[in-house]
Amino acid sequence: MKIDLNNIDQLAWEKMSGLLPCTVQHALTGEVLMQAYMSTEAIKESFASGKTTFYSRSKDRLWTKGESSNNYLRLEGIYSDCDNDALLVQAIPDGPTCHLGNRSCFAEAPKPLLHELDSLIASRKGADTSESYTASLFAKGLKRVAQKVGEEGVEVALAAATADKDELVNESADLLYHLLVALRANELSLDDVLEVLAKRRG
Repeated sequence: MKIDLNNIDQLAWEKMSGLLPCTVQHALTGEVLMQAYMSTEAIKESFASGKTTFYSRSKDRLWTKGESSNNYLRLEGIYSDCDNDALLVQAIPDGPTCHLGNRSCFAEAPKPLLHELDSLIASRKGADTSESYTASLFAKGLKRVAQKVGEEGVEVALAAATADKDELVNESADLLYHLLVALRANELSLDDVLEVLAKRRG
């Protein structure tokens, strides 16, 4: 159930002694950022301010993530599970979520696949070209990178036109990879594309 001010009372507050566990997820990437607890007041404050607010059991008060660091979690939506006793919060982080400076409090967990690939590609800039195809592609410059994107795009189009499903899947993987290289070669990332798609959604 998507939570709003009109259905907060339908959540299982009594069952959970007034506090519901909530998992915070990056609204664009799907990455799990942190886990906390919310009260009725925390949900209302989150909607009012647009900044995700929790109930701190240690401080015994409402706590807005980022109130001291300015690394706010911009609220995108709150959803309950099938039993209405746990919450999923989708948000856009302004900076690192973890107090240790990591992007997520679960920093050792792998990123979603495309983001993992994007990070790996970024790490290849300036690497040994004799050991990395990606590094050699960066070294050849923007024109060569752009050429590869064009070549792979044509291969995808041909596979789609001939309904060759196996080839379409394989060539699409090649295109996605080279597209990420092109983004990084232009000092952009997958997140920049996702932000544009998010604005176009709905």
